[in-house]
Amino acid sequence: MMTSHTIAVLVNDQPGVLQRVSGLFGRRGFNIESITVGQSEEEGLSRMVIVTQGDDKTLEQIEKQLYKLIDVIKVVNLSSKPMVGRELALIKVKSEPAERPEIMGVVETFRAAVVDIGTNSMIVQVVGDTEKIDAMIELLHPYGIRELSRTGVTAMIRGNA
Repeated sequence: MMTSHTIAVLVNDQPGVLQRVSGLFGRRGFNIESITVGQSEEEGLSRMVIVTQGDDKTLEQIEKQLYKLIDVIKVVNLSSKPMVGRELALIKVKSEPAERPEIMGVVETFRAAVVDIGTNSMIVQVVGDTEKIDAMIELLHPYGIRELSRTGVTAMIRGNA
């Protein structure tokens, strides 16, 4: 059964590592739905959080292939445990002054924030799980989305793990 998997990959912070990891997915025909990369708690190591689709066998194959890459230190299937996953989106929405109170109502409902206002547009920042971001985009769509930028999911296992 095809399900969404969130995988954390701890890697050496070296040029070309992102290309080798993403290339591994591409060569095997696995799609990366989102990927975030940044510093980890250990100096010299970066953490990649990758969201992909596949069955359990596919996930096992991905993990084994990742471990074959020299710069990969650790691979953790975050979605197999209780996790916290968040994404950030910036949404530039068309907003004539008369529509702004309505748009602000949507923004407040989602505990989002307006981070820029122009003469006929505004930029909204929203942080949450993927479903929250999708719902916010859907509600702002009728006003006219001019530009959209999403970070992709970053995640951690809950608790002391």
